[in-house]
Amino acid sequence: MNYLRIILASIFMLAFFSCTNKEGFVKVQTNKGVLILTPLTESSVRVQLEKEGNQPELEELVYINLNENSGEAKISVPKYEVEQTDSALWLNMSRLRVKYDKVSDALSFFDQSGRLLLSEKPGSRSIEAATVQGEPTWAVRQTFLSPADEYLYGTGQFQDGYLNIRGLSRRLTQVNTQISVPLILSSKGYALLWNNYGLTDLNPADRSVSLEKLSDEAKVEMVDVTSTVGNAREVRNIHLFAAEFEVEKTADYSLLLDVGQRMARKYQIKVDGKPLVALNNVWLPPTTSVIARLEKGKHKVVVEGEEHDRPTIFWREVNDETTLSSPVAQRLDYTVFAGSPDEAIAAYRSVSGQSPLPPLWAFGYVHCRERYKSQAELLENATEFRNRQLPIDMIVQDWQYWGKYGWNAMRFDEETYPDPKALTDSLHAMKMRLMLSVWSKVDENAEVGKQFAANGFYIPNSTWVDFFNPKASEFYWQKYSEGLLPLGIDAWWQDATEPENDDLQQRRIAGATLPGELYRNAYTMFVNRTIYDGLRKDKPESRPMIMTRSGFTGLQRYGAFTWSGDVGHDWETLRRQIAGGLGQIAAGLPWWTYDAGGFFRPRDQYTNPEYHEQFLRWLQVATFLPMMRVHGYQSDTEPWRYGEQVETVFRKYAALRYQLIPYIYTLAAKVSREGYTMMRPLVMDFADDAEALRLSSAAPQRLPQNLEFMFGPSILVSPVVEPKVDSWQTYLPECEGGWVDFWTGEHYVGGQTVTTKVDMATLPVFVKAGSILPLSEGGACAEEAARKPLEIKIVPGSDGDFTLYEDEGEGFGYESGAFSLIPFHWDDKTATLTIGARQGRFPAMQLRRTFRINIDGEIQLVEYDGEEINFSAK
Repeated sequence: MNYLRIILASIFMLAFFSCTNKEGFVKVQTNKGVLILTPLTESSVRVQLEKEGNQPELEELVYINLNENSGEAKISVPKYEVEQTDSALWLNMSRLRVKYDKVSDALSFFDQSGRLLLSEKPGSRSIEAATVQGEPTWAVRQTFLSPADEYLYGTGQFQDGYLNIRGLSRRLTQVNTQISVPLILSSKGYALLWNNYGLTDLNPADRSVSLEKLSDEAKVEMVDVTSTVGNAREVRNIHLFAAEFEVEKTADYSLLLDVGQRMARKYQIKVDGKPLVALNNVWLPPTTSVIARLEKGKHKVVVEGEEHDRPTIFWREVNDETTLSSPVAQRLDYTVFAGSPDEAIAAYRSVSGQSPLPPLWAFGYVHCRERYKSQAELLENATEFRNRQLPIDMIVQDWQYWGKYGWNAMRFDEETYPDPKALTDSLHAMKMRLMLSVWSKVDENAEVGKQFAANGFYIPNSTWVDFFNPKASEFYWQKYSEGLLPLGIDAWWQDATEPENDDLQQRRIAGATLPGELYRNAYTMFVNRTIYDGLRKDKPESRPMIMTRSGFTGLQRYGAFTWSGDVGHDWETLRRQIAGGLGQIAAGLPWWTYDAGGFFRPRDQYTNPEYHEQFLRWLQVATFLPMMRVHGYQSDTEPWRYGEQVETVFRKYAALRYQLIPYIYTLAAKVSREGYTMMRPLVMDFADDAEALRLSSAAPQRLPQNLEFMFGPSILVSPVVEPKVDSWQTYLPECEGGWVDFWTGEHYVGGQTVTTKVDMATLPVFVKAGSILPLSEGGACAEEAARKPLEIKIVPGSDGDFTLYEDEGEGFGYESGAFSLIPFHWDDKTATLTIGARQGRFPAMQLRRTFRINIDGEIQLVEYDGEEINFSAK
């Protein structure tokens, strides 16, 4: 009987199948619609399934290098061949082969050696008619097979604490502390991009139960909050909610909690009395997920939440599948990028846009608090940094500087900021930069807000600017450019660009012509594009420096840094920020940071030794993030306010950051030039080390090693995320020559877990054998550090290479070749360092320089004039 079904299915598919091969794409007519295969690069292919229907054509936000109107150079169509057999169609490129099975209607993807990378589950491709705000749309869904030994990363920055998301259910929405980017990175040698701008579900659960409030009695909590109208105190009534659900067999299950509001206040989930999730914060995303082992039978789930919650628990068995679905779509649309993690992300950026190089000073220390209340107060603290000889590059003015003029009026209140231009001039004289908080909402009663309202430039029934309307976007930038650019401000903090709390639901956008759900996750793209393009046009001498609270696929091309939002300060929150940051990095967005010390802090923060320990652990990890930054709610966050110990440790790690500036800036250029990734989950460098993947992908709180990451090619960071410890375990991945303790110089063999001593001033950091680290003497700012004589630290044990990148640190000369590259090669067998001939040049380049060569603590000076030299350590 089974053979008969196969034969009948084959006859049906072959009779229905037709193929069109045009230049640049292949069309296959299937019984579910037209399947389009478009080669993008030699290692990537876009897959689309279309049906006829009246759909608004949305702007192409991701594949800009394929867009005729993007203004950027299009990528060329790679060479490909199409071959057919009776049962299959093959699309062959030099580094990727795609098989369409005519019988099962499923696609499979292979590398150039024929190794299977990814397969669709037969029969799982789905596109069904649906509606959104009364208008036609498509609901799309696709399931892929995922073997048990696969590790999956990405989809953005989430607060659930998971790095390996295989089997996990996630709802991809944009809210404070959550950044949704629908790209998945696999340990099997591919990345998968789900091209949809609206709501997306990863592994949606098909079963659910609503929880009921157990009683009307409430536990009352009072909290300090930030809101869209400023600082506030909020009373919260906390209740218990409960329900029962049943599973048919003993297995691992993914549970997703939806609190039923746009934001949650806490995650407290118990199943059969066992705590599965325990996280509190002032704000949390409305959903969170956990994977738990459940026995066959009934289970009682209890959730602690706020009185207005309407919690629902969704569940699904974890299996060897990965599913993506979207209820609002123009078509089913995804892309597969083949290759190592670096290769896959580089290919993704080649079609979605490369990251411009941020200015050099962006990689120094960034100091922020909520908030400076006057020009005098800000300058007083900036001066104190210099007086105490604490290195700093940028100080930040947070919100409410607009005072009497109204929210985001794009002007300073002169009663507290009498001369903003004098403020920036004074900072510049101290070799310091100013970042300013600017919002995507404007007080409708402010002078500029009245103009927005009169022109219809708000999203209806909100004060969010309708950036989907080109005229509104242009008007916003005009006011921004006229009101703020002349003040000499250096960097721009675009806050709440989600927009806050997923606020496009049930709203009309683009001059009320489109449902907001069509672009539900992409508002931040329109905001940051407006600012980036405006800065390139109106401030052409300076590289744009933007920080923003939300992100989406392709954001990297605007050079924007994201941060993890308004988070708490405790150990669990720290753990989840690191995992969340690595998740965003794995989704292809390279610039990320957090509020070191946590945004919401205890009221006794200045005298509380337990908090001081937490703060220092946050700070130590921040030293190895793309941006090193401190921030805190209603806090004077300057390090000297926390006592001598905190200031001393702060000084140590700030100094280390500036020592690393030549290394960091070279990595930043590599991000921009090669699609590289600076902060790296272990899968990026050790995809063949099963133990590294297992440990780094453990569920939240299971193992301390699950948060280790690489900072560039050489430095392994092992965050300390528990209190009162005097030793710490670190897994050192397998690598030739092993590892060296950064602090002690002790050598360790790779492929083992080691225990090292720690104290409040020590973060475990290891350097891979064969590394070549360019280290500065430091300085008051990044520019000083970059111009100081360099120590070239060699870690013997393996051959190694490093190419030092240098340029002016500002401006766009680098885009036309105004930079230099100095290659270093270490031959371990002969103990010889070769410094290659310098390539390129730029104004103010040091033609002659002295390098301090450090090999195992032995230091010798080498004069270098740009020509190749060889230095022997023997």
